[in-house]
Amino acid sequence: MPTPLDNFYLQRDEPIRGCLLALREIILKQDEAVTATLKYGMPFFCYRGKMFCYLWVHKKLLKPYIGIVEGHRFDHPSLIIEKRSRMKIMLFNADEDLPVETITDILKQCIELYKTGVIKVG
Repeated sequence: MPTPLDNFYLQRDEPIRGCLLALREIILKQDEAVTATLKYGMPFFCYRGKMFCYLWVHKKLLKPYIGIVEGHRFDHPSLIIEKRSRMKIMLFNADEDLPVETITDILKQCIELYKTGVIKVG
């Protein structure tokens, strides 16, 4: 029986489903302390219990993206802020290969904020 978290992915059409599932795998591989959960109807990823990123599909552009919760704390040319004050997002074209190296670089920077104590974890 699929969980509500599984259903988030299963309800998406290809190629967005495949893109989101690939992003999930990339995120979970970054650190053994990263866990996946469903919050606010979307997949959130936590580092030691503290939310650090999530997956969603952009309403207007219909592109999958990773939302970085503490994105305002660092600059990366692949991250955009749009109308958010705290979070930044990285958009993807579901029909193209994912820039795995860039994604990994951004996620490692993000996790480092938690590891070094810049962001307090529970």
